[in-house]
Amino acid sequence: MVGVESIDPDHLSGLGVHELGKSFSLANSLTTTPDYQNGRLIGLHLDNWDKLNYTDKHTGRRRLCINLGPGSRYILLGDTDAQTICRAVREDYASCYPHTDDLRSYAALGLPLRCLRIRLDPGEGYIAPTEFLPHDGSTEDQAESTAAFWLGRWARGDLGSLI
Repeated sequence: MVGVESIDPDHLSGLGVHELGKSFSLANSLTTTPDYQNGRLIGLHLDNWDKLNYTDKHTGRRRLCINLGPGSRYILLGDTDAQTICRAVREDYASCYPHTDDLRSYAALGLPLRCLRIRLDPGEGYIAPTEFLPHDGSTEDQAESTAAFWLGRWARGDLGSLI
């Protein structure tokens, strides 16, 4: 987890860092990512900001999230990666572009997918490969909160202490 006070602001606006913005999440929501076309929550999903194919999916930029509060929130992370999911559900996996629909097919087949739930108090955050791992946010049993998001490739130590 990242503490806000340990982050050098220059690393959040540098070359190759893309600010995604802020997202408000209602209290007590099992998942937090909306489908902007219909307003429903999409649940566990794979990001596709970098439009990477199966072979390159693991090289996507990492997502930095900082919980701005006022409530705590969770990051939900699946333990099965996009390449494993595609190999299980697609004959053409080597030429595909992994998508949340592949994750849904994987789950519909009843294949194993465990999910970690990590609590983030206000001021805490994470860096995760959200192009590669199923994920979402959650405010289950928590107050409303706002999170700020960036995409980037940070070198070890760029963001200060990670504890």
